[in-house]
Amino acid sequence: MMNTGKNVAGKLTSYRWVICAMLFFATTVNYLDRQVLSLTWKDFIAPEFHWTNNDYGNITALFSIFYAVSMLFAGRFVDWMDTKKGYLWSIGVWSVGACAHAFCGIATSGIAAGKWLVGFEGARDVIAGVGNTGLIVSVSVVLFVFARLILAVGEAGNFPAAIKATAEYFPKKDRAFSTSIFNAGATVGALVAPVSIPLIAKLWGWEMSFIVIGVLGFLWMGFWVFVYKKPEKHPLVNAKELAYIRQDNEEDCEEDTTMQKKGRPERKLSFLECFRYKQTWAFATGKFMTDGVWWFFLFWTPAYLSAVYNMKSSDPASQIAIFTLYAITLLSIIGGWLPTYFVDKKKMNPYAGRMKAMLIFAFFPLLALLAQPLGGISYWFPVIIIGIAGAAHQAWSANIFSTVGDMFPKSAIATVTGIGGMAGGVSSFIINKSSGVLFDYAGQTQMVFMGFRGEEAGYFIIFSICAVSYLIGWCIMKSLVPGYAPVTVD
Repeated sequence: MMNTGKNVAGKLTSYRWVICAMLFFATTVNYLDRQVLSLTWKDFIAPEFHWTNNDYGNITALFSIFYAVSMLFAGRFVDWMDTKKGYLWSIGVWSVGACAHAFCGIATSGIAAGKWLVGFEGARDVIAGVGNTGLIVSVSVVLFVFARLILAVGEAGNFPAAIKATAEYFPKKDRAFSTSIFNAGATVGALVAPVSIPLIAKLWGWEMSFIVIGVLGFLWMGFWVFVYKKPEKHPLVNAKELAYIRQDNEEDCEEDTTMQKKGRPERKLSFLECFRYKQTWAFATGKFMTDGVWWFFLFWTPAYLSAVYNMKSSDPASQIAIFTLYAITLLSIIGGWLPTYFVDKKKMNPYAGRMKAMLIFAFFPLLALLAQPLGGISYWFPVIIIGIAGAAHQAWSANIFSTVGDMFPKSAIATVTGIGGMAGGVSSFIINKSSGVLFDYAGQTQMVFMGFRGEEAGYFIIFSICAVSYLIGWCIMKSLVPGYAPVTVD
């Protein structure tokens, strides 16, 4: 163990959980910002700008591809800037993007009618008086796409920075558990969103829902500046906690010692070098096969309830249903604990424990095959089933993120996380774009599939794809990296 100069006296401190709490709140804000559009477009924004499902699908699909491309570089940016500064830049940019959505109405009135000096209410009146609805649609969609671009560029840094911080503050056996805790922020954000965002939009206009939620990111930044330091430099982390954090990092310490003897720092993997390893492709494949499923549930569930069950996002019944759905996904914390159990009780290595846990979670999304058939009895069946599938995804996600820390040196964790995030963003683009086109086509043609008609048939097709994605992804990952195989840097 390297000498840190810390006093070994005293009880084990627990500052690592303060860092985990900060990551949790950042992820909560992250998902709140993503959810504002999905909870306001159908009932508040679409009537004003004359959007169709395809228009919304285009916006969400482009956001996904922006996010995917940004993830490719965000991880490298975080590794370059390091955790503290990288996270500050990330959340600062996405908070600006979140607030920018609120001004799309004013910008639309200015471009379409030449009237810029109007407030939010005035912009709505101006837009309502424009006879050319096609112009309103095209201008507003472009403006929202631009706002989503800024949001995507910033949000792309959240998970690379959070996973890097987790690797710095937690031993390998605890990383999936700590990741599942901060990743539960996505669920909490999704829980808070349906009971707060439509209410804000109803009381003060959809624009204020973007501004109120967007400001939360700036508040988080103020805390992060003072809270975060590397564990070996933080005065609130004592030697016992530092020893706990590094308990299974013998190979890291050996590498540090070797490099010190050679008189040079550890060499970092280049961006292109990361693509040479099967470990990178296994992680990217797992993300590609499954991230789109979560984003589909996140972006389309409110629209699904509205289209199939005529439940508006501002209706109490719809809010309770969405709240219940995401409350169920909090069960995903078990997904972070399960690999720790396999490591401690079954004496498995962390990677083997994670892969076994992920195989278990991969079976739960199969329930999505029953969402539409049972939905004919009550909307509560698809709500509960989507909730269970969402919990399985978040449990899967906590573990697949942790495989990066199992396999790669700390200097490459954010970069590889970004590469996998890009793959996940591409899958999200594909599923969101195709869903919008499919739902409009199914509704217009009253397409029939497996006994379902119209948009219901379209949703059944997408649910079926979501159901099998995890098992396919797990099989490909296992074939690429059958066992624990850490990457070493010469």
